[in-house]
Amino acid sequence: MSPQSSQPSRALPRPISSAALVISECQHGILEPGRSVSPGLAHEVARRGVVPRTAQLAQAFRARGLPVFHCVIEHRQDQKGMLPNSYLGTMALRSRGMSTGSIDVEIPHELGPEPSDIVSSRATGLTAFYGTNLDAMLRLQKVETLVLAGVSTNIALPGLALEAVNRGFDVILAEDCTAGSSDEVHTFMVANLLTVLTRVSTAADVIDRLPN
Repeated sequence: MSPQSSQPSRALPRPISSAALVISECQHGILEPGRSVSPGLAHEVARRGVVPRTAQLAQAFRARGLPVFHCVIEHRQDQKGMLPNSYLGTMALRSRGMSTGSIDVEIPHELGPEPSDIVSSRATGLTAFYGTNLDAMLRLQKVETLVLAGVSTNIALPGLALEAVNRGFDVILAEDCTAGSSDEVHTFMVANLLTVLTRVSTAADVIDRLPN
């Protein structure tokens, strides 16, 4: 069941116009329990079936000729541009994880990337638009609506949603394709923050409203 919110619900448009699927940080170094710096997040991703459901959503976008974006972390091996000015930054510096060329940064094969997909990589910062080509590539693809999937509802997805809204995009959260570090955190963030920034929906409802 999707988290309940005290905020007014907003129905999805039919059809969803000029949409792109944006998959946030679905990488081995985040999703695999033995590698992830957040075991709780890795557990929630598996428990909620985020990867297979997101894979189905991605296939629906590709089948309709709609763009699929993968927003990934890929730190430089020399760690230039990284700072210990947040807990996540400190942990990344200590673990030396998510470095370019490592298995950590790879995307699970179920998700792609397919040849038609677009990969937007960042070496520093906490959110997908910072220091990347994401905004330019979305606009070059004439995208108006972002459908968000992936992780995490703690930080990356709220940051991505806020920055997208600031740039004039409409944003939909495919809630059953997302996870946080715990069920409680996920429920709180969706109900109290993401519902203010996005239209909260499900993968099935999004697919049903994509143009044929």
